[in-house]
Amino acid sequence: MHELSLVLNIVEIADEQAKNHQAREVESIELEIGELAGVEMDAFLFAWDAAVRDTVLENAERIIRRIPGKARCAECGLEYETGQLFEACPACGEYLNELIQGRELRVRSLVVH
Repeated sequence: MHELSLVLNIVEIADEQAKNHQAREVESIELEIGELAGVEMDAFLFAWDAAVRDTVLENAERIIRRIPGKARCAECGLEYETGQLFEACPACGEYLNELIQGRELRVRSLVVH
């Protein structure tokens, strides 16, 4: 379950930021997780509940913003939303595309106090 590793890394980031600002806890954390980032959300939320106990994130409001997948066709240049990594361009049918959005996984913001 790589979701647990992801959550533990987020806890580490939050802990480091809280220490840098001499804070004891995080009030809120906003995460951006792309729909094509390979994160199983049920497993992520389960891991979150287990991993944040007794950490600076234990009482933090958790905001998760999902980023939809978006691709650009290498043949015709059309930008289109996609729910999978390999999908034909809706305009020309070409499978050669560049994923331009949807694989994000980042801490967007932290509020400490």
